[in-house]
Amino acid sequence: MPGKLKAKIVAGRHLPVMDRASDLTDAFVEVKFGNTTFKTDVCPKSLNPQWNSEWFKFEVDDEDLQDEPLQITVLDHDTYSANDAIGKVYIDIDPLLYSEAASVISGWFPIYDTIHGIRGEINVIVKVELFNDLNRFRQSSCGVKFFCTTCIPQCYRATLVHGFVEELVVNEDPEYQWIDRIRTPRASNEARQRLISLMSGELQRKIGLKVLEMGGNAVVGYLQCFDLEGESGLVVRAIGTACTLDKLSSGSAPNTNTHMHPNTAPASNACNSPSKDGKEPVFVEDLPSSSGPPTPFRALPTSSSPPPFSPSKPCSRQSSSSDTDLSLTPKTGKNTWPRPSFPFSSLPSPTLHIGEFPFFTLTSFPPGFLLHVGGVVSARSVKLLDRIHNPDEPETRDAWWEEIRQEIKSHARALGCHAVVGYSESTSICEEVCILSASGTAAILNPRYMREGCLDIGCTDHRFEEPSPPNCGFCHIPYDELNMPFPAQLTYCYHCRRQKVPDVLFTTIDLPSEAAVAGKGCLIQARLCRLKKKAQGEANATAISNLLPFMEYELHTQLMNKLKLRSMNALFGLHIQISVGENMLLGLASATGVYLTALPAPGGIQIAGKTPGDLSSEHISSIQKRINDTIAVNKELYQINPPELAEEGVGSPIPEPRHRSRLFRSHSESSDELSELDLSHGKKDAFVLEIDDTDAVEDIHSLLIDAPPPTGFYSCNTENMPGISNWTSGVQMFTSVRVLRLSNANLTNQGLNKIFTDLCENLLKSFYFKLRSMIPCCLCHLNFTVAVPEEELIQVTVTAVAMTYDKEQTQEKTMKEISSLERCSPLQEGRSRSLRSSRSFGGSSVTVVKMTPLSFLPGTRIIKYLGIINMFFIRETTSLREEGGVSGFLHSFIAEVFAMVRAHVAALGGNAVVSYSMKECVFMENPNKNQAQCLINVSGDAVICISETDQESSASTANTGQTGGSETDGAT
Repeated sequence: MPGKLKAKIVAGRHLPVMDRASDLTDAFVEVKFGNTTFKTDVCPKSLNPQWNSEWFKFEVDDEDLQDEPLQITVLDHDTYSANDAIGKVYIDIDPLLYSEAASVISGWFPIYDTIHGIRGEINVIVKVELFNDLNRFRQSSCGVKFFCTTCIPQCYRATLVHGFVEELVVNEDPEYQWIDRIRTPRASNEARQRLISLMSGELQRKIGLKVLEMGGNAVVGYLQCFDLEGESGLVVRAIGTACTLDKLSSGSAPNTNTHMHPNTAPASNACNSPSKDGKEPVFVEDLPSSSGPPTPFRALPTSSSPPPFSPSKPCSRQSSSSDTDLSLTPKTGKNTWPRPSFPFSSLPSPTLHIGEFPFFTLTSFPPGFLLHVGGVVSARSVKLLDRIHNPDEPETRDAWWEEIRQEIKSHARALGCHAVVGYSESTSICEEVCILSASGTAAILNPRYMREGCLDIGCTDHRFEEPSPPNCGFCHIPYDELNMPFPAQLTYCYHCRRQKVPDVLFTTIDLPSEAAVAGKGCLIQARLCRLKKKAQGEANATAISNLLPFMEYELHTQLMNKLKLRSMNALFGLHIQISVGENMLLGLASATGVYLTALPAPGGIQIAGKTPGDLSSEHISSIQKRINDTIAVNKELYQINPPELAEEGVGSPIPEPRHRSRLFRSHSESSDELSELDLSHGKKDAFVLEIDDTDAVEDIHSLLIDAPPPTGFYSCNTENMPGISNWTSGVQMFTSVRVLRLSNANLTNQGLNKIFTDLCENLLKSFYFKLRSMIPCCLCHLNFTVAVPEEELIQVTVTAVAMTYDKEQTQEKTMKEISSLERCSPLQEGRSRSLRSSRSFGGSSVTVVKMTPLSFLPGTRIIKYLGIINMFFIRETTSLREEGGVSGFLHSFIAEVFAMVRAHVAALGGNAVVSYSMKECVFMENPNKNQAQCLINVSGDAVICISETDQESSASTANTGQTGGSETDGAT
């Protein structure tokens, strides 16, 4: 056998009372893996039983070790009736299968029941022994590391980035099988949790097999999602970026300052970009003649020996035709792409390939990795769900996503780009209709980073000494100016004055570290609600399809207007969600606005009436004054003071005069209407908003109701706030879920928009109020998720982290006081020295596990990644009012989820969870029956962190120096 799993049940504590006569419990434990089950002895009449069982041994294939969780069930023994279930614990074995991971899982795990929540704790020890497997046809992918973080992990360097990997598995949902007529809540929920855990493990194993086939050893930016299709079935899918990672030695661990954006990078005149005359661009690439051919993303054999092709494995999808293959250099050696040509044509290697879809789920890159950014590319599709008849054949869903990805690829090609970065996929499901969405940022990547060893982050040994690209290069347009895919206002770059840049840049990635910005950034949101008639089948899908383009256009319009209102010219971290309900569609777009100094300054916003008689001139003047005042206030608030332009005659060409741009509203307009707009007044570079009806007036008023954050607060949805880099160790993560029930059945689109906007604004205001003691403070990685779980419900879920950035030393003093209480606490004999921080309360040791949605913790350095945390929980209640209503139910459930995540991380020997996200939060309520159900999926990377101020080596240190406020587990 290739693997042996051993488990030992030590003890339990704080178990619930199951015997009303004695107020005690007769507890025993069932340990199950696969089809094998062991039982402990019954520990009679105790709420804190001590089992100290023997080692239960399971001899299994390593394939099963990846697919199956270890299932531990705690029961109450009854002599004359069926044993009562207390709760379960699912332990993922995959973190033990890495060569450099923990050798044992040991700790106290919360015992979880889907009806009653956490019911005590159980102490378990788990070990795995792997044998050499010489079977080359094996189906396991043990050893492939998975990371949720969307950048290269801190203590690793990427020697190769192979490209995009994807997979999905399908199955029937136990909740909707025929037995639903005699459904029991606990049995149904546990069946779903077990099935989802099995599907998640199988999916991870299959993704790992694809990575091994590519020659990689890790998946970075791993995004796993669950599609609950109701009666149609259950789909678990995942995407990621396959890489080859090398572990850095402790002496060369990267500095966390790579996460901070220097905003004063000097401008450079060296640019690699399409020339202004519209000819083929010239890409400057100094390749050292002494070196051999570079090793790109993936070097395949020459055309005489084509790569193996397996039609049954999606990971091997490779086209032999260069016109349908998005390879970096076509196999014929000639550039068969439309203009402009790509920088890889100068590379000596004749065959460069990164798979059919050159997508990257990463959002942060080393400086100079992005040569040029084209803009956001997105695609949406409406599908009718059909029942999954054969779980082993997910062709239908595969074909759906293949169609979406092909469309994204064609959009990137139209923008003159060969890759898509910051790529993500999502779905929204209501009844039998599913909206598939995908988005990313079209880009051209730097070929010098495609060579082996050139992605080393934190490594001082640079094998190729080449000049880094200019800090304005990524802003330069990659497409042909004379054949643009869309209308745009172009000017010369305000840094180098040689290449053209757009007036506005939208991206889905984090702000590049080399970008020069003025002032600070801010969160910008666009919100939209649209009513639709109730319908079934194709009629419903058609109605949604007709609404989608207009909704997306309206969201982009709002984003553009709000960007101009804040006197900014670029958006980063753009995330657009379209959620479908029975009678409405919700749209929410979130991004971080910044002022890029390479781009032109945005003009003001000019109000113009369609005809003089529509509105009084006084009313228009008052609106205009409010807009002008708001722009002036925002400039001061966000400290936007762009550097002065170069004077004439100093050798740099002066940008061309900008033309007036105007905003088109979502209804069609004829050329006659355009000619009626009076453009003779105001600034010539103003952004013109036309007032032609009362809706237009409401739209303008909605721009002005977004109140700026209170003094001392800033907010963004990216990892770092542009303009702030002096973070302290004061960190608080928080989660909030707000559910709003609509009471008025006669709502209009305008009324719904106001309700939705107020809901999001009030959520932000509540955060500012609750975190007022942390001023000055920045809310980073604000992740809003909207859903319409039922006909009259709107649900908004928010996760974020509050970070302080003042320079005072009070936090350092607190840090020293707390760190003096923290000491090493190994859980069992033989474990290597643990770096977990522990605090003693009344003689018991409590492990402190920090949680953050960021890929780093300020003031600390990650020295080890222990594995991915991917957990799915279901909670149901039939006593909603007694549990405190919706607020109390959700609050307690989220707190329990946090407790279970922390317990699993602590059992692995970790002291933090980074890149934490709540990917799924499905809430269903039946107030008439006093019932509610909630499903939550969370993920993250379990890590060991040490303080940057600790000068001792990681092998001998015992204190982590972790401080900061504890997380606020809130649900409102």
